[in-house]
Amino acid sequence: MIGWLRGRVVGHGGDGATIVDVHDVGYRVQVASAVSPGVGEEVELFVHTAVREDAIVLYGFATTAERELFELLLAAPGVGPATALGALRTMSVETLTRAIESEDVKTVALIPGVGPKTAGRIVLELKGRLPHEEVVAPALAAVDDALRALGYSASEIRDALEGADLPEDEGEALRAALRLVRRS
Repeated sequence: MIGWLRGRVVGHGGDGATIVDVHDVGYRVQVASAVSPGVGEEVELFVHTAVREDAIVLYGFATTAERELFELLLAAPGVGPATALGALRTMSVETLTRAIESEDVKTVALIPGVGPKTAGRIVLELKGRLPHEEVVAPALAAVDDALRALGYSASEIRDALEGADLPEDEGEALRAALRLVRRS
């Protein structure tokens, strides 16, 4: 199974797939980040390989935390790969994790294709099973979501904010983060 890829983006498919050239082999990868990397950019993706009767599909993630959450979402009743991928394209790992752990069904229901009943099942199934590797301040999760909404990729955000000391206030934190992202 393929677990990791690093290469250059050579194109995008109409279905949201990104084509990554790794030593002259093009891999078609469904990328989880809200904004796909641009053509010509170098990418590093942690991959979940799904083998079905009719296809082998690669799902790519900027971090192992994204991939782990994707795999946990797949274990929830009523959640397939498209829904799990939509969840990670819609909100950050931190926001989704916080919503599930706090039983915030309304936030979970913001995932495309997920209604209140499925959101409730996701919360019930995953609460307490999510990894708690690091505690993320609510301001940082809000900044991550805002930057994704502005079109920045997960890797751009991660690179710019790594080790940054952001203010507690969400507004000030976002302004500081925008300055950092623009510099990188």
